[in-house]
Amino acid sequence: MTALHSAGFALGTLSTDGQSPFPAMLIGDRVAPIHALKPIFGRLGCPAFGANSMLEILQDWDASFRSLRRAAEFLASDNAPEEARRNILLSSDELKFRPPVDLPRQVFCAGANYRKHVIDLIVDQPAGSSASQTREERRAQAAKMMDERAAHGAPFVFSKPISAITGPYDPVTLPRHASQPDWELELGVIIAKPAHHVGREKAIDYVAGYTIVNDITNRDLVFRKDAGAMGADWIAAKGSPGYLPTGPYLVPAAFVADPQNLRITLKLNGQVMQDESTADMIFSVARIIEFLSTHVQLWPGDLIATGSPAGNGAHYNRFLKPGDVMEGSITGLGTQRNQCVAEEAATHAAN
Repeated sequence: MTALHSAGFALGTLSTDGQSPFPAMLIGDRVAPIHALKPIFGRLGCPAFGANSMLEILQDWDASFRSLRRAAEFLASDNAPEEARRNILLSSDELKFRPPVDLPRQVFCAGANYRKHVIDLIVDQPAGSSASQTREERRAQAAKMMDERAAHGAPFVFSKPISAITGPYDPVTLPRHASQPDWELELGVIIAKPAHHVGREKAIDYVAGYTIVNDITNRDLVFRKDAGAMGADWIAAKGSPGYLPTGPYLVPAAFVADPQNLRITLKLNGQVMQDESTADMIFSVARIIEFLSTHVQLWPGDLIATGSPAGNGAHYNRFLKPGDVMEGSITGLGTQRNQCVAEEAATHAAN
């Protein structure tokens, strides 16, 4: 039981073969189904809360978190009988990890939100620049543009369909009609309570926790020639089934000291492709929540993807293909691992 050395915990949605998914608390490498904690809550005098889904837990997140924290402290202490631990705690090896919030009601994504990433795009794709400009001059101009955007601009946010969400270890199906599927590892934010017109100084108070997402994008389908001034086609580019691996779990905001100081790393077949700090965000988590809540109603369990750092496939001119394995990690939030499969193979396996 050495894994139970800390009161820190994560939350996830898990399942066993043939069984419905259930929310659980993760302490080290052990799993405590929330419904199995009911006797512990009673013993500690903690209020009961819904245990059928993460959305139920998030309906009164502050109270739920207090109860869960006390239960985690109890299980990690010498006061917990070994029999209680044995009856409650399962091995994570026996379970399937699903998206932590299975499924959120809304998904929002911040685009072009990492300074170095956007500068690289401008330098690598010099359309609109003077033909006489050198790469160094384009880079200096792009840096000035990003500084101006950070000081006076606003986040660019779009929606992604719920059907794109898949688990942290599930295969990712590459659709037949796309030739340039690309990875975009990102910090995911889970909203804790209804939010509308929330200022940035209070925004983090509305965060339940953080997770990992991979906002996979069909680069060749982002812009349509027939769309003209209507701009990007985010449904075709980002809406394919399985194009948002999420998880493996939700780490409560109380255990993440600074969301703007986390390392994001994506490996493709073992080779590091993205490796950047969230400090490089143009607009912080708090600023994104402020912007979003100005325009829409946020609900408990909503997922916000906060943008992807430099190192996408478009930069390397190397796109995903069947057999590729993406491994994404963020400091303190675990690791997800997804293998890419061709649509034909996935369809055949499903049948």
